[in-house]
Amino acid sequence: MKCYIYILLSIISFSACTFETPKDKIISNEELDCNHSSLSNNEQVNKSKFTLDLNLWNESNEMDTSKLFNMVRIPSGLFFMGSEDDSMALPREKPIHKVEVYSFYMDVHEVTNSQFKKFVDATDYITLAELPIDWDEMKKQLPPGTKKPSEDDLQPGSLVFSSPKNIINLADFSNWWKWVKGACWKHPLGPESDIANKANHPVVQIAYQDALAYANWAGKRLPTEAEWEWAAKGGLLYNYYPWGNEQVSSGEVKCNYWSGKFPVENSKEDGFYYTAPVISYQPNGYGLFNMAGNVWEICSDWFDENYYQDCYNSGLIKNPQGPSKSNYRREPYEKKRVTRGGSFLCNDSYCASYRVTARMPFSEDSGTNHTGFRCVSDIEK
Repeated sequence: MKCYIYILLSIISFSACTFETPKDKIISNEELDCNHSSLSNNEQVNKSKFTLDLNLWNESNEMDTSKLFNMVRIPSGLFFMGSEDDSMALPREKPIHKVEVYSFYMDVHEVTNSQFKKFVDATDYITLAELPIDWDEMKKQLPPGTKKPSEDDLQPGSLVFSSPKNIINLADFSNWWKWVKGACWKHPLGPESDIANKANHPVVQIAYQDALAYANWAGKRLPTEAEWEWAAKGGLLYNYYPWGNEQVSSGEVKCNYWSGKFPVENSKEDGFYYTAPVISYQPNGYGLFNMAGNVWEICSDWFDENYYQDCYNSGLIKNPQGPSKSNYRREPYEKKRVTRGGSFLCNDSYCASYRVTARMPFSEDSGTNHTGFRCVSDIEK
């Protein structure tokens, strides 16, 4: 197994989900990260078996374009942030704490490939996934004494979901996450894929600094975690999902999620295997699309697993900007931001991260093909 792939994958978390515990392994609450990348020693073997199904990637791109590139005003308000009585909630969603959010504008949809391309064309920006790995920077995030990988292993690339033919142990996430050289926003699944018919799909394979660079160029910013949760609720203050309390698999299709047996079979009941166009399904009460599923959305906040308790202890928090630094004991050397909303890999039986309170730690210098972002703007006074 190649040293670098093991090191890189072992320091990146992918989602904050709950799943049915495999009978052959007892998993603690802290391990309930359904796409966490603590890998086994068969990663090199799995990597060699990676194949790309372009038929699944090249799906229809039809959508309503009338609302593209719009922003909506999100009202100010008070709410209880976090989860209290949700059986699917992880400890990092607790305790609930009172928050006041000031009014702001939010993109009605995730940033698209076409939007990001305009930014790149105008600035010649190069994303982190397109650059060779900076070992001097990376080793700061690893245990002392970690050996430097070979130069070949430091070549540009990113992480890509690949559905296995069968799955024995849901705790071995290397079964469906692969390091692919050449994967980046222009080639989300690797060099053989492209975004030719994905102009109105969310841009993915984006690291935190890539999202921040786009937001600055566009005259916007990334949302705080509190702003994101308040906006996702869409006025439904005590419900689990942006659409209410009905489970995602009940009734009409509500979002882009994994329908079927994860991670082996996706029946595409929502119409898509990978990402969906950004104007898909019904918007929430504030007119925002895809606040659940499709792609994880990067927020501005550092991730601190004790932050909610600190907020609870402080009483009412007005317009919180998040903790002052990253704090995640499972990966203490890694700088973590918050992502929200879940992705196309979530489903009822395995992953519940399309709940409005779900949150996950995200390695700020990493990208995946199920992580994107949307922007917000301040109200001029």
